[in-house]
Amino acid sequence: MTSGTRVIKIGGRPQSDPALPASIAQLWNAGSSPVVIVHGGGDEVTTLQSALGLEAQFVGGRRVTSAEDIDVVRMALSGSANKRLVAALVGNGVRALGLSGEDASLLTATPVDPARLGYVGAPHRANVELLWHLLDGGYVPVISPVSRNACAGVTGPNALGSAAALNVNGDDAAAALAVALAASELLLVADVPGVMSDGAVIPLLHAAVARNLIAAGTAAGGMRAKLEAALSAINGGVERVRIGDIAAITDSGRGTLLLD
Repeated sequence: MTSGTRVIKIGGRPQSDPALPASIAQLWNAGSSPVVIVHGGGDEVTTLQSALGLEAQFVGGRRVTSAEDIDVVRMALSGSANKRLVAALVGNGVRALGLSGEDASLLTATPVDPARLGYVGAPHRANVELLWHLLDGGYVPVISPVSRNACAGVTGPNALGSAAALNVNGDDAAAALAVALAASELLLVADVPGVMSDGAVIPLLHAAVARNLIAAGTAAGGMRAKLEAALSAINGGVERVRIGDIAAITDSGRGTLLLD
């Protein structure tokens, strides 16, 4: 079993930065620890929805996902976004291999609020046995957060019938995997250099302060999602959690470090 694993979640916008593949390759070639990558791609989902004549809708910062939308999410995240990132990494010498949360039931999720959000889920279980095999073989798993519905076939007010897949936030998926892997670090890569205050990065953020930022609405949208995922990882025992930009991949002192 491989230890000291780093889980890196790459947001949709940082994926388009030409510096990203080389940064991950530099980290991987250093060989200091195995690497697992989880990616988002909300903008790509929206673009594909628009091309298909569908309209993106959000409630409380979460994407409403209809039965028709879930196939679009699969195509955008598990398809084009995943394979594009894998290709870029392989092109930089990384032994990257693309997966989704649906593969081998890597990630299962439960519906969050079917009446308001539809096919949107929260992580329920991470089955990381496959990841151990890949990491021990020297591969870098690149994971789309689309997850298997743990409640498929269940009936009831919060059920979605036979729906097999759920749209899960990438930050939440990365946190769940980091906990299951007993990762040495979870790094949430955003398009900002960290959690900001008055235009400057907050280098150190304790969990209680992070909760206050969320409760006060100071941290909203994507940063709120990152802080919530970071707190979940800390509560699950992940040793080190950071929020930063692409430069934080190779610079362990960059970004905002979150502590309990």
